Amino acid sequence: MTSPTGNTFVYVTYIRTTPEKLWAALTKPEFVKQYWFGMHQESDWKTGSAWKMLFSDGRVADAGEVLEAEPGKRLVLKWRNEFREDLKDEGWSRCTYEIEAIDEAVKLTVTHVSDGKKFIEAVSGGWPKILSNLKSLLETGQPVMTTKP
Repeated sequence: MTSPTGNTFVYVTYIRTTPEKLWAALTKPEFVKQYWFGMHQESDWKTGSAWKMLFSDGRVADAGEVLEAEPGKRLVLKWRNEFREDLKDEGWSRCTYEIEAIDEAVKLTVTHVSDGKKFIEAVSGGWPKILSNLKSLLETGQPVMTTKP
């Protein structure tokens, strides 16, 4: 998916971990809950499979499809918000996680592209908190924030 309107969010962070540990952190529900404020993802992480993000009470927050899955290297999701009508109405987005080993760290690049301006504004506020929590959890064993601000 390309966005003719240029609604793109990109976040790059370097994490002292391995590509394998980062992949597990991105895909294992119990680990995801620790840095994503109690939410978790469900999928078998194979290309073409369904994917969904669930609130702690089981409601679907976001859903879509795994477009690409290369463990330890790249994950691409077709993504749509399911709980806010204004965001759901903006349609599908594409979220790409790129994982690259660099010395004793891993470079993680998250690129989220959408035709919807409101959707990109929403993820632009959320991704920095989530990814800061992920980095801190992998490096120190503790997330930065335990409740969503």
